[in-house]
Amino acid sequence: LLIGTSLSFLPTLSFAQCVATQDCATLGYTETSCNGGKGVKCPFGNKWACLPTEAEICKKNGFTESCTGTGQSGSGKSCGGLYAECSCDSSYQYACSGTGYAGGVGSACGGKYAQCTCASGYEWTNGACQSYNGEAVGDLYYCNGKVVGVKTGDMDFYVAMEDLGIIYWENAKSQCSSYIFCNNARGTLPSLNQLKAVYTNKSTINNLLLTNNGMKLVETYHMLSDSIGTFGICSINMSNGEMPYGHCIGNSHVRPVLVDY
Repeated sequence: LLIGTSLSFLPTLSFAQCVATQDCATLGYTETSCNGGKGVKCPFGNKWACLPTEAEICKKNGFTESCTGTGQSGSGKSCGGLYAECSCDSSYQYACSGTGYAGGVGSACGGKYAQCTCASGYEWTNGACQSYNGEAVGDLYYCNGKVVGVKTGDMDFYVAMEDLGIIYWENAKSQCSSYIFCNNARGTLPSLNQLKAVYTNKSTINNLLLTNNGMKLVETYHMLSDSIGTFGICSINMSNGEMPYGHCIGNSHVRPVLVDY
């Protein structure tokens, strides 16, 4: 194959057609020298008709790819160490683009990756970035890829991202039980111990809330579920942790929490 291809690079010599000429250029001898002396010298001068190199023969026949990139290998036969086309390892199958994708892991092969990195609220599962749907992941609780609750430390409940506003005691429990974190995960009015934990970790909770597009805790009274008529502890002041006995004002701020998740 190489010999046949090599001959195709040689000029068509006019003297082979019995044409009486001694002009080297006309006969196809145009090179001043050949690489390694591989060629035919003009019998009428110092010009040469050079034989093609292996690389030139391979390139002429479409063998142009080295296939040495990450995850690459040559497809089919090679010519001078080059291939007509490259293929990627079967593990490189993910484009890592679209909703929920942040990019690829490591280097790409043919524009695809062996694994993808996912945007916040999405997790690499079964070869795709899938959104959390009613899932607790560390200090965040997700629903359809969106953070709907936060916690910190050893808290065993999540705080809702929003404040329901000032609600009277008679309606606070029903408002919280109607608050949906995700699917069947519904809220509840926080207990005394839960609101104590929120106040103790207020700075961290606020940071998590604000970082995930939530509402910061209001620096005033928050209603709790342990209220007993007008003579119990009905609320905790988020500005100073005050828990006034017999201060059931009945119109404190309400922030649902999620316990069973």
